[in-house]
Amino acid sequence: MTGHPPSFERERALWSVGRRFIAGIDEAGRGPLAGPVVAAAVVFPPGARAVPGLRDSKVLTPLARERVARLVRGRALAVAVGAASVREIDRHNIRAATILAMRRAIRRLPALPDHILVDGLAIPELLWAHDAIVGGDGCCQSIAAASVIAKTVRDRLMTRLAARYAGFGWQTNRGYCTEDHLTALALHGPTPHHRRSFSPVAQLRLV
Repeated sequence: MTGHPPSFERERALWSVGRRFIAGIDEAGRGPLAGPVVAAAVVFPPGARAVPGLRDSKVLTPLARERVARLVRGRALAVAVGAASVREIDRHNIRAATILAMRRAIRRLPALPDHILVDGLAIPELLWAHDAIVGGDGCCQSIAAASVIAKTVRDRLMTRLAARYAGFGWQTNRGYCTEDHLTALALHGPTPHHRRSFSPVAQLRLV
């Protein structure tokens, strides 16, 4: 594993000015052809120490993600998850559905955050005061923790769905646009869990 681990630098700056309940937010599943988009919110207690092994979820192996997710849940003050369904993705678009999932995760926290740290660009529609950090899942502990929680929750869901829809390979491709997934999609057609508004699925329906 290369690079520096994420730090609590941004959280410490907020804790130092009296903001105690700081939520890191991230999502998993914006790009796949199937399944929901899942967001997580993670709040660490002020003065928390770095979670061993925590990195951006994308650079961790599945086993490492599961191990780190358990550590996050054990050390966090609060963890909450929200999702937006395939139907909501198709109705609104993936960006709006992702924000909806994030807002649901925030509302499921035991208290509303004093401030939010989110990966990427600013999200005015979030309707909470937040700092947007490009690459935040690689440099901010709270955001990295949220990325791991969101990814592990979504992966488990796609594994369960894979047992019901054999042949699509969701237990390994997680619904992303892989060759095996496209082959199964052409052979079997879309399931109720496919995103009809996404190009490969929409094109198939027009054939």
